Amino acid sequence: MPETQVAATPKRDTLVIIPMYNEKENASAIIDAVLSLPEQNFDVLVIDDNSPDGTADIVRGKIAEHPGRVFMVERAGKLGLGTAYIAGFKWALAHENNYQYVCEMDADFSHNPNDLMKLRGAIASGRGDVAVGSRYLTGVNVVNWPMGRVLMSYYASKYVRFVTRMPVHDTTAGFVCYSRRVLEDFDLDAVRFKGYAFQIEMKFTAHQMKYKVCEVPIVFVNRMLGTSKMSSGIFGEALFGVIRLKWNSIFHPKKRRSEKA
Repeated sequence: MPETQVAATPKRDTLVIIPMYNEKENASAIIDAVLSLPEQNFDVLVIDDNSPDGTADIVRGKIAEHPGRVFMVERAGKLGLGTAYIAGFKWALAHENNYQYVCEMDADFSHNPNDLMKLRGAIASGRGDVAVGSRYLTGVNVVNWPMGRVLMSYYASKYVRFVTRMPVHDTTAGFVCYSRRVLEDFDLDAVRFKGYAFQIEMKFTAHQMKYKVCEVPIVFVNRMLGTSKMSSGIFGEALFGVIRLKWNSIFHPKKRRSEKA
């Protein structure tokens, strides 16, 4: 009898990095939501910072349930959002799947997993090299945030745009997709900021390197479960850090590797 040919499972080309700290209420559901997207192009990498609530155990269950689609990097403790994403970027670039698109998103459903397809599609279609899920491209699309927090976030983005001259409305957004070539061109070890100013630095560096940063309108919904990690100090880091970014860019502009040669 002829041997039965088993079709090889196609490798997915997109990795979604989700930092988690005490997200036991959301961990299972957010992973399932990403994996169930119609395009089936998405794998998930969780960066867990030693959550004491058992988040990592939940993720291990998902790894067993979806082998080859869910992964986890466990760190010793809370080391900052920026370092979590840097660890994820390095992991993505080194992985055998050769991911062509790398996304970052929150674990708490404030970012709609369905919008991942729009972010990836914006890069795949050539609209940009970096696609930002923008809360402020078409007004203020934020649901269930206190007015003070909305105003702080909105005007922080306006301020960053004014100082950096980036053509980006939502400069502090944390829902972003990068093409592989952008991340390969970054000196990831040189990224300075650890908190939410990291989001500004990544976009500004890509802009400096003449990569196209495009925006995709989304609706941001405040978390329903778990505890927010946001604070006024986080915004303070972003507001003061952007001046340093702009100043350094004048004297030490970031260039693509091809321009350095």
